[in-house]
Amino acid sequence: MWKDYEEVDWDNWSYDENDDWTGTTQQEDDDVVIIKDANWNILQAWDTVAAIKDLPVKWWKDIKRWDKFTKIRLTDEEWIIESWKMVLKTEFFKKI
Repeated sequence: MWKDYEEVDWDNWSYDENDDWTGTTQQEDDDVVIIKDANWNILQAWDTVAAIKDLPVKWWKDIKRWDKFTKIRLTDEEWIIESWKMVLKTEFFKKI
């Protein structure tokens, strides 16, 4: 269904799947979280990262510099990633 020129909210508009110009109040892309590593490279799921410094770990062997973590999973927080059962802070890792 086509809207008249006066009916469209031109400040907030988008083109939907039904070939209609509709006014929108909020972008759907606001929920997207961009996760970056220590060098500000954008991380994606299943990437490989390496530690940039030695990190002590409780109840596990310490993480040494350049230890690699493969197949990382992204979380809802922009500063945390997961690899296997470990939760890692992105500020200590860089993308390989």
